[in-house]
Amino acid sequence: MWYTPIFRFNHIFRDPTQDPSSSTPSPSQRGRPHTSLSRRSSRSSASPHAYLRALTNPPASQTPAPKMDPFEVRIRFSSLLAHLSAAHTSHQKAAVFALKNREMDEDLHSCILEQLERNNMNNRANIMFFIDVLCEMATKEDEGGGVGYVRMMQRDIMRVVDAVCPADGTGAANVRVVRKVLTALQQKQILLPETLSELESVLKDRDIAASHPFTSTSTADNSSATPARNGSARLEKRQIEQRIEEDRERHKRSRESIWAVPGDGGEEVEKMWETASEVAEDNYVDVSEDVDEKRRGVDVG
Repeated sequence: MWYTPIFRFNHIFRDPTQDPSSSTPSPSQRGRPHTSLSRRSSRSSASPHAYLRALTNPPASQTPAPKMDPFEVRIRFSSLLAHLSAAHTSHQKAAVFALKNREMDEDLHSCILEQLERNNMNNRANIMFFIDVLCEMATKEDEGGGVGYVRMMQRDIMRVVDAVCPADGTGAANVRVVRKVLTALQQKQILLPETLSELESVLKDRDIAASHPFTSTSTADNSSATPARNGSARLEKRQIEQRIEEDRERHKRSRESIWAVPGDGGEEVEKMWETASEVAEDNYVDVSEDVDEKRRGVDVG
């Protein structure tokens, strides 16, 4: 009666010089895998440094991460474009997603054109700024992975301008946005100067129109008359306020780097020299007065 528990736990009080692999298992452990012994023997056979490396750097999975379905990529990219704002982070997020799925560049480019023709004027302006960010990031991509977006944008730039600034005058508020983006693309050598001059001649005719929703002066009598020529009604007050806030945010962000100058060469000195006024007679008078005051201070001291 007293020998049974001793027999059951004799593997605890075994001789430390005895080989653990040769010890007789207890009846309670018969038929069970010796996980602790095998784990202990594997740890003892390996060096401590190798064991630590195995813990801190587990082996990566050999199976690649599953890619998104093409339909899912298209739906998600369309959602990113539809929810763009004046924040630069939203443009970067959509551009990174497009470059990550560059093998579907034609489908994603068609999504950009569809969203330009489907959304309101405020969102079209945001997509126009997104195009600038996408082309800039695509040109900086290693091994030319995003060149396809740039080429397709060069091909369909006139269609983009027609969508953001329609010929009926409803997009007159976006003319300044289009000019700014086109100038930035030309400075980045994405658009040719000849292309920019052709697009500028088109924008001159669409700058001001009587049907401009922001400057429309329709009275209460004819407010229920026919809507704008493109079939869309006058912009709501909420959309106008949203556009004002987004323009304020873009202007604030543009002023963040207004004082930035390259650190190489004498660009900063040249900029200060150009902004400084010419030396006149008043400057000589001020300098002579400063010298006199300095001399008097030296004499008193």
